[in-house]
Amino acid sequence: MNLRNLLNLRKSHFIGNSSWSRWSSDAAKTSTTESPATADSIDAAKRQQLLKDLAEPVETTRQRPTINPKDTSVMLFPGQGTQYVGMAKDLLKFPGARRIFQLANEVLKYDLLKICLEGPREKLNRTEYAQLAVMVSSLAALEKLREERPRAIENCVAAAGFSLGEITALVYAGAMEFDKALKLVQVRALAMQTACDKAAGTMAMTIYGPDTNLGEACSKAKQWCLDLGVESPYCGIANYMYPHCKVIAGNVEALEFLEKNSKVLKIRRMKRLAVSGAFHTPLMDSAVEPFVKALKTIKLQDPIIRVYSNVDGKPYRNARNVLTQLPKQIVRPVKWEQTLHEMYERQQGVEFPRTFECGPGKGLIQVLEKVNAKAAQSGHNILA
Repeated sequence: MNLRNLLNLRKSHFIGNSSWSRWSSDAAKTSTTESPATADSIDAAKRQQLLKDLAEPVETTRQRPTINPKDTSVMLFPGQGTQYVGMAKDLLKFPGARRIFQLANEVLKYDLLKICLEGPREKLNRTEYAQLAVMVSSLAALEKLREERPRAIENCVAAAGFSLGEITALVYAGAMEFDKALKLVQVRALAMQTACDKAAGTMAMTIYGPDTNLGEACSKAKQWCLDLGVESPYCGIANYMYPHCKVIAGNVEALEFLEKNSKVLKIRRMKRLAVSGAFHTPLMDSAVEPFVKALKTIKLQDPIIRVYSNVDGKPYRNARNVLTQLPKQIVRPVKWEQTLHEMYERQQGVEFPRTFECGPGKGLIQVLEKVNAKAAQSGHNILA
């Protein structure tokens, strides 16, 4: 099936109709006017072929009957902080995964796969590389799932991604094309890295008890920063993870205050995340404008399956909703716990879908265990 036919499937109501394989509106085009004598035209032709390869669907157009809920699937995609040197190595035996990285290299004009495989860690952890590495590795993991369990792709009914992973989920759901999403994430990452360079920030997983007042603790940390002369400090909840677990983010000085005074503040444990800034806080405000500008250049489509927004935990209604809601995610907390409640809410006796976490790490299934243990019983990790 060519891309045009695949696009026509948007009007049907298939469950998980291989939307993620429609990765570029350019995929069905072939270049006949460019001279192969120039390097640029060679690169263009090469890219067009890669896009065409990735546009091949994995199912027929036949309408499927109603599916038992336990035979449906949900996809979860991780965010920045899950990257590690050597990621995606085991995926390279799958041709589709290799093509994805090859296309990413063509679009980005550098060897992203090499950074994933060889690092160094300090480079991979830089926001400008980490976000792209995690997104592309997650989509490569989908190629493994596509090869080994194609029905998980065919019967997918919903997707969600943590922070950066939300863009991966939108690509998977056909809301934006892969090559355009790469450029968008590149803009997002560079803008966020610039914001990080302006104000030294950090994030920490925070475990606390029912007698802990996190709001008061964060207020004290901000006051401490002001006393030190830090300009416009911030400290607050950046990620809602599961009961009695949040990610706190803000100025480095604020997090240091919380760590040093954790016993008095009744904070049980804090663990720094492998990120270079205070994401999902007002310290990222300068990153919003360039992201919005880049997002507006992309022709968005209505997601074919439900994709849940980090901002409010609700599914996107349409492409316009993506345009207005997605930029807010940069400076607002990720409501992941609320998202999981929304995704897995069902009447008593109704089976849960299979859940596939695609990408580096196993953290999202582990979080699901804390929020909904029964749903997590049918969870699977497709590691990158």
